Amino acid sequence: MLSACLALTACGPTHQVTRVQEVSATADAPYGNFLIISLFKSFDGRRYFEEELVRELAEHGITAVPSTSLMNTKTPVTRETFLAMVKDLDSDAVLVTQLLSFESEAKMKTMRPEGSYNYSSTAYFNVWNVEQTEYTEPQGLNLKHVLRLATQVFSASQLEAVWAMESQADFVSVSDKRKDMSFVTREVRSIVSQLSRAGLLSP
Repeated sequence: MLSACLALTACGPTHQVTRVQEVSATADAPYGNFLIISLFKSFDGRRYFEEELVRELAEHGITAVPSTSLMNTKTPVTRETFLAMVKDLDSDAVLVTQLLSFESEAKMKTMRPEGSYNYSSTAYFNVWNVEQTEYTEPQGLNLKHVLRLATQVFSASQLEAVWAMESQADFVSVSDKRKDMSFVTREVRSIVSQLSRAGLLSP
């Protein structure tokens, strides 16, 4: 789940767009006012992802509202809930990102031993006592992750999907390191870049 993913440390992520469905011939694009919806199990994960998308779209001059800002953990995640949001916001499009899969593979990492030395003099000239202490940290845990997402744009007036893409992020987390959210930023930028290329964003 994305919630587990967001709690981990990412290092050296790679990203690829695996499939793009071209804009439908009947689409009323471009759009300038999006409702942003993410469909993950974790509410915090959804909120973080949506807010990142809103920020990135704002860089392109696009108005966007995260659905999580209009709901809480008890709000039903249903079509009716989101349609009511679209009506209240007068959105012209809905951007939906769904988690397709999240796979992890764990591998133990043997840590390099470290040593320390303590020197003290003796009663003899140029003779020293040397105390050596060597320790090895517990084995580290490296986790290799593969995250797959599907993103769609729905026309608010037509109530149908007009564009879609699928993407994949591969990254490694180290259990004893500070978390790094760069893989989320990379995914978000890729989504918005693809939206722009498809002519879905109002100039």
